[in-house]
Amino acid sequence: MLNWEEVNDCFHSLATEGRELYLHNDVPVLTVPPSPLTFYREWVCPNRPVIINNAINEWPALHKWKDLDYLRNKIGDKSVSVAVTPNGYADAIYKGRFVMPEERKMKFNTFLDIIEKRLESNGVFYVQKQNSNLTTEFQELITDVDVDIPWASEALGKKPDAVNFWIGAEKAVTSMHKDHYENLYCVIRGEKHFILLPPTDMLYVPYGLYQAAVFKEDPTTRTFDIIEDHQTGKVPWISIDPLNPDLDAYPDFSKAQPIQCTAKAGETLYLPSLWFHHVRQSQGCIAVNFWYDMEYDIKYNYFKFMENIINLKKGTKS
Repeated sequence: MLNWEEVNDCFHSLATEGRELYLHNDVPVLTVPPSPLTFYREWVCPNRPVIINNAINEWPALHKWKDLDYLRNKIGDKSVSVAVTPNGYADAIYKGRFVMPEERKMKFNTFLDIIEKRLESNGVFYVQKQNSNLTTEFQELITDVDVDIPWASEALGKKPDAVNFWIGAEKAVTSMHKDHYENLYCVIRGEKHFILLPPTDMLYVPYGLYQAAVFKEDPTTRTFDIIEDHQTGKVPWISIDPLNPDLDAYPDFSKAQPIQCTAKAGETLYLPSLWFHHVRQSQGCIAVNFWYDMEYDIKYNYFKFMENIINLKKGTKS
């Protein structure tokens, strides 16, 4: 029979040695983009985040998108997908459920009026549809950016699976989660604030299984109801908010060592696959991110082994 105290010690050593051997207490900043070989050797292979300056200097968007009237003129009357929540938390745990945002179609002009606070609104609005929406809903803006990051595409040996366009209110928050993508997050207007945890801190990140649900505004009362989504069923999701962690319920989270960083306009964050991350932003922040599918190699094999051991531990009684 496994001795879970010894297993905990092993995972603690894993997290500690990871920070001593290859991680930093903060996210390094490069003044110029790396070569493809350097990017692959120093950041992708060791699975380390980095902020890169001067990677998108040539993008017209960096200057044009500062003025939201430019976006109005390009796509103002077009109907686009917008996520709406009462509290800013989309795809997050709320009242014991995994609650997804209400998805609305609205004219982009109306959305911008809400973001610029020219129009009163009930709820928090965020363009966040992660289906390569830049190339589907916002094609009119493609000429203002690159369709990939050339040195990253060369390093990774592939083009991005998705190119996503993000703009929203300051109250819009992305709850902590992880992705199976190498993520290059390019901030064009405003700034994004990240809380990061490496995969080696997995033991300290609590998961639960939650009934899926969707926010829905009642047009009469203008309050948001929570409608359970029984077709989706139950969803595994991270149970803790790193901004206000409940350490009584999740004491192991106190052993995690979050890394915080801010990516400002003109900066690009490389967020490695499988890193846990929580994201906030300034009002009207605009970003474009590139998702490159991760390699399902020995790194992923090790990650799944760790995950299985942790799940086995959680399935036992103390």
